[in-house]
Amino acid sequence: MTTDDLCGSSASSLAASIRRGERTATDVLEAHLARIERHDDRLGALCGTFAERARAQAAELDRRRDQGLPLGALAGVPIACKDNLLVQDELATAGSLMLANFVAPYTAASLQRLEEQDGVLVGRTNMDEFGMGSTTENSAVQRTLNPFGADLVPGGSSGGSAAAVAADLCPLAIGSDTGGSVRQPAALCGVTGLKPTYGRVPRYGLIAYASSLDCVGAIARDAADLALWLDCASGPHESDATSVAPLPPVQQALAEQDDLRGVRVGVPRELNGPGIDPDVLARTTEAIDQLRALGAEVCEVDLPSVQHAVPAYYLLATSEAASNLARYDGVHYGSRHGEGARTQAEMTTRTRSSGFGDEVQLRILLGTFATSVGYNAHYYEKAQLARRAVQRDFARAFQSCDVLVCPTSPTPAPRFGEGADDPLQRYLWDALTVPASLAGVPALSTPCGAAGDGRPVGLQVMAPRGRDDRALVVAHVLQQHTDHHLRRPSL
Repeated sequence: MTTDDLCGSSASSLAASIRRGERTATDVLEAHLARIERHDDRLGALCGTFAERARAQAAELDRRRDQGLPLGALAGVPIACKDNLLVQDELATAGSLMLANFVAPYTAASLQRLEEQDGVLVGRTNMDEFGMGSTTENSAVQRTLNPFGADLVPGGSSGGSAAAVAADLCPLAIGSDTGGSVRQPAALCGVTGLKPTYGRVPRYGLIAYASSLDCVGAIARDAADLALWLDCASGPHESDATSVAPLPPVQQALAEQDDLRGVRVGVPRELNGPGIDPDVLARTTEAIDQLRALGAEVCEVDLPSVQHAVPAYYLLATSEAASNLARYDGVHYGSRHGEGARTQAEMTTRTRSSGFGDEVQLRILLGTFATSVGYNAHYYEKAQLARRAVQRDFARAFQSCDVLVCPTSPTPAPRFGEGADDPLQRYLWDALTVPASLAGVPALSTPCGAAGDGRPVGLQVMAPRGRDDRALVVAHVLQQHTDHHLRRPSL
């Protein structure tokens, strides 16, 4: 098997072959590190590797395998992680100058569980600063290209993770999803991305953006690898009060179903109509027809409150961000940029003005305004009411449907700079993903074809709280009967 073939293998197949002794963890790791070195100078998907740490882990796995000791479910799988997830003794900058020199004191709970299953962390992926953006253009570290076109954004904020998987730099990349930051870049880069049920994967060790919305998610080539990841990473954690009680494993559900007979698929009218690019709508309609052909019962449903989802989301997320990022004041956390300041207030102002990028400052100002005295009831409290309305609409829809489907992104991958002078237009790129985030339900994006110019298109599958298995099963069955998820860019 060539190096490129090895790098194109799934996480599941790599782990199985290493456990059987058909290849070593060291060989698999070196193949991926070599591919990163060969291609990532141009792509910019990773902003740093953990080569020394990873080689030590791979060598230890090979030693254990040679001694006949059992290896975990992720044996030797190279895994990249978003730059806002902590890895002990490694940089974690969240794509910001404010944390340019921050070295993590511990490893995030979700990543520690992957290492306990013998996964090998290979590096950190680029992202929009503090997760704020839909293109990864807001990173203070570097620019990340979409592997399907050097003039195309990879999506965001987990754009580096999506680009890394699409370019076969790793079979599995971890991201975070607040309002679509895993699903949207997965759709734009032609790979599969999952935002689990809120709280299913612990957030301990994730640098916070909006705590009531943040989820640790993952991106892979197919749904089977995401199911493997979810079973390894999920479960309650003593340091995360929002983590939920153990939920049933999901991998077995994928193995038990090879068609969609008996599955009820709802198509929300509000998320499958006006404002969506014609190519995107055509590809997702074809995917829905394919679901019907596989035995699913398809019907239209209403989610009337989703018209308020985008403004509600941005008011809530920015309000929480303003609170979470208040700690970066040049005294308690973050870099200090207050040279020449005569007072602490002046030092803090200089620190935050130079340490945060324009988009982060904009969202802090919006969130501070929305929660300020005299405006809190008019904006923040009304956004909370809208959130509850969205949750009620989803609960009502799931009484008659097992899953809901719609496009993941209203357009294929935009060009760099597109919409840069219109922040509201960019916020609307999240219009199809934020409803599931507000509702706290699991949502997945799976490739479903390409626009006329070759840009990938993704289908979003949403399921009730705790029923991540339903979304994964629908995507898995669809992937067994199509080859969109196997399409690779020409690097």
